[in-house]
Amino acid sequence: MDQFLPVLRNCPFFSGLEDNEILSVLNCVNAALISKQQGSYIFRTGDSTEVMGLVLTGSALIIQEDLWGHRNILSKCQPGDFFGEPFAARPGSVLNISVVADEDSKILLLNMRRLLVTCPTACDHHQKLIRNLVSVMANKILVFTEKITHVSKRTTREKLLSYLSSESIKHSSLSFDIPFDRQQLADYLCVERAAMSVEISKLQKEGLLKTNRNHFELMIV
Repeated sequence: MDQFLPVLRNCPFFSGLEDNEILSVLNCVNAALISKQQGSYIFRTGDSTEVMGLVLTGSALIIQEDLWGHRNILSKCQPGDFFGEPFAARPGSVLNISVVADEDSKILLLNMRRLLVTCPTACDHHQKLIRNLVSVMANKILVFTEKITHVSKRTTREKLLSYLSSESIKHSSLSFDIPFDRQQLADYLCVERAAMSVEISKLQKEGLLKTNRNHFELMIV
C-alpha cells in the first residue's frame, strides 16, 4: 500500500494524518484493494454496500441508468476521489447509482461501519477521519448542487455555457481541459449529443469559444 501514499496524502479524507497514521487507518477500516477493467461495474444500482470506494489510479463515472439504457452521468471520480459514502453510512440503503470504471483502475474499498463506530484503541487519528469525512460528504453535496445548476437551464446552449463557465472559474483560466469526452459531456448535461455538437459549432462560429477534443478556450467578446 506504500506505493499509493502520494495519492492518499493528497486526499481530503486523510488530511492532517502522517503516513504511519494513514496506514494504521487502512487496517482499522479493513481496506481492500481491487482492480477494475474499463467499463466494468464497481457498484451497481439495486445493491447495498457497507464500503465506500476511493479511486487510486484511473477514474470512475457515477451514473444513473434506467431500464432502457439511458444514462445520466452525475460526476467523474479521479484519483483521490471517493464514491458511495452516503450509502455506506446508512446500513441497508439501496444504491440508486452505479459506479463504472472509465479506464483500468485500482480502487480502495473502506468499511464505513468500522469508521463510524468507536475505535477500540480510541486513536486520535480516528477522530480526525470522522471530521474529514464530514468535509468530504459536504463537498459531494456541492458537486451535485453544481450539476443541478447546469441541468436546470432551459436550453442546451445555456446548459453548455453554464458548465464551461464553471470549469473556467475552477481552473482560474479561460483555457482548460474538461474530464469528459463529448458523449459523457452530453450525458452529464442531460442533452442529446447531436444537439450539443450543433451548439458547440455555433459557439465556435460566433467566436465565443475554441475547442479541440476535451480542451476548451472561452473567448471574451
